[in-house]
Amino acid sequence: MSSISMNKVFHAAKISNTKVAIPKIIQLRMYSESGKKPVKTPLYDLHSKYGGKLVDFAGFLLPVQYNDMSVSASHLFTRKSASIFDVSHMLQTKVRGKDCVSWFESICPVDLQGMPDGSSSLTVFLNQEGGIIDDLIVTKVNDKELYVVSNAGRLEVDKEHMKCTTEMFKKQGKDVHVEFWNTSERALIALQGPKAASVLQELTDIPLKELLFMTSRVGTVAGVQCRVTRCGYTGEDGVEISIPADKAERVTEALLLSNEVKLAGLGARDSLRLEAGLCLYGNDIDESITPVEASLTWLIAKRRRQDAQFPGSNVILRQIKEGVSKRRVGIRIEEGAPGRKDAALKNPSNSEVVGKVTSGCPSPSLGGNVAMGYVAEGFKKSGTELLVNIRGKDVPCVVAKMPFVPSKYYIKK
Repeated sequence: MSSISMNKVFHAAKISNTKVAIPKIIQLRMYSESGKKPVKTPLYDLHSKYGGKLVDFAGFLLPVQYNDMSVSASHLFTRKSASIFDVSHMLQTKVRGKDCVSWFESICPVDLQGMPDGSSSLTVFLNQEGGIIDDLIVTKVNDKELYVVSNAGRLEVDKEHMKCTTEMFKKQGKDVHVEFWNTSERALIALQGPKAASVLQELTDIPLKELLFMTSRVGTVAGVQCRVTRCGYTGEDGVEISIPADKAERVTEALLLSNEVKLAGLGARDSLRLEAGLCLYGNDIDESITPVEASLTWLIAKRRRQDAQFPGSNVILRQIKEGVSKRRVGIRIEEGAPGRKDAALKNPSNSEVVGKVTSGCPSPSLGGNVAMGYVAEGFKKSGTELLVNIRGKDVPCVVAKMPFVPSKYYIKK
């Protein structure tokens, strides 16, 4: 997700498990940092209508929560029913041309050639040292068209990266073109939770029983032609719906007619993704971290390991073979305050610092606190006891398997 720290937003907003007011000064301070006024998404008026507490997140005005529900309650509602998240700040990109697959494989370790039409995959843009430029989802519409969703906090970086690499391909006589959609053209919403599919099915002509996790299809939703992709950022079943901007409110309001659906904001989105063990770009992964260190080695497709024709392949393949010095792990803190970004992780036997927290928050589903971070390789095993320094005090914690809450993706059994 965004390189703008969620924790920074939430700390400024003083978020807890109770309702909070987001002072207007927060908005002023946050867009004064970037020097630009934040962009309103196509659902801005709808957020205002339903009492969204808006903050500047990655240069976009987005709701942290809504008046009718605390962050914790919104989180739990998503786990038992279904919530709508406005993710229109994400960069949506259309790629076309007969060489689009080979171009994309030149900047990512994904095996697009081996993917069926209409399937999607999580992947990463990599630099020459194997560091993660961004994480994203690519859909192979067909051999001549791709649909890409990447992070708002890396919007300009991703645009420049895709423009530069396609220009290099064009100079070789290759056929590839990228088209970046902005918020005046396309909106994107995520409908997440166990009731998501049943509610959506009443409004769409897409047979959702056939739309498995990480597959995508174009169809109508509330009479509007949309792209529906079975994916999300919560660990629950759900979809992301790409909608023409001028029809975004119509589709969202149609979904909200169900009593099983509510709006949710950035607060619940962050705690849900943390319980699901999913990375936030800029916190848990960045250009100094490789997929192997991030426990994302599975993103390096088998065929790509054999052809070794992706950026940083020499570094990454060596790490797969020889190992790394640090690794991303899950962390459970049963009592007290959560471990936040950059909190030191220590060996309890001698208080030596062996790592640090990258994300952390209270866990509404489990109680206590969940976090993720990086530890020295010798401390990565689940069940390893550590100390985390919180507000100057060393508190017991334990390395834990992720996801913390079992994933409920709609997969073929």
